[in-house]
Amino acid sequence: MHFRTLATTALSIVLMAVSPAHAASNFPHYWDGREHVSKPNLSTIERIRFVTTVDYPPFNFIDSTGRISGFNIDLVRAICDELAVTAMCQVEARPWNELLPTLENGEAEAIIAGLRPTAALRQKLAFTTPYMMLPARFVTLKETPLTEPLADTLEKKTVGVVAGSVHQVIFANDFPKGHWVGYPSRDLLLKDLQAKKIDAVFGDGSDLSFWIGSIESGNCCAFIGGPYIAPQFLGDGLTIATTRKNSELIDAFNFALKAMEEKGTTSELYLRYFPVDFY
Repeated sequence: MHFRTLATTALSIVLMAVSPAHAASNFPHYWDGREHVSKPNLSTIERIRFVTTVDYPPFNFIDSTGRISGFNIDLVRAICDELAVTAMCQVEARPWNELLPTLENGEAEAIIAGLRPTAALRQKLAFTTPYMMLPARFVTLKETPLTEPLADTLEKKTVGVVAGSVHQVIFANDFPKGHWVGYPSRDLLLKDLQAKKIDAVFGDGSDLSFWIGSIESGNCCAFIGGPYIAPQFLGDGLTIATTRKNSELIDAFNFALKAMEEKGTTSELYLRYFPVDFY
């Protein structure tokens, strides 16, 4: 099925409410509990159309029924439910290079697709507070975990990274005395970890969490140490973007995101899509 067909199939999905469950996780808090965020008046808003892509699972993808699914889609449902505007919320799939033009020409009100809030984009767009950061993590064999403090231990160990990746840069920056080996692919990296040719791997926590929980891993491995957020390398996290003329929607989305964090809704969605906690 061509992408354009997928986008058309998924157009104007009316969003249903999400019933949150209070699941335990290490999902971080992005809001100061003492900070007050007022609920804005959305009575003049007639439509809130979100645009996204379908090529970034588990955040945005097409499920077996041909519908747009994923963490971001359920997050939109929860936001619209929190704001009591479900009837006016829609979501549409577009190719990545069409997202910004679609927003700017008024065909959509918001982008939720991992658009990085660069300094240049902040000049013409407004962004919410991050709703998720994607940290870097270490993974080791369960039978040979690294001992803390890692900075000392890594001087005597070999850590695998994907060559040329941002995670190679972070490791070299944060562990200048550590020994790393660059691999051309993630698969080779993980096979060498299982074969005990390296002592640990360092990479994207969300991606590694799926591998840890997969059949491929054979229950061999686990995270060690804590998450490395490193915004100077990994960015400010996942946000929702609007045009500046629709900036009142940012206030509304932030109100909903704060309320959802306090209720545990975002944490529940996180564990629904990431059963191996990468925080």
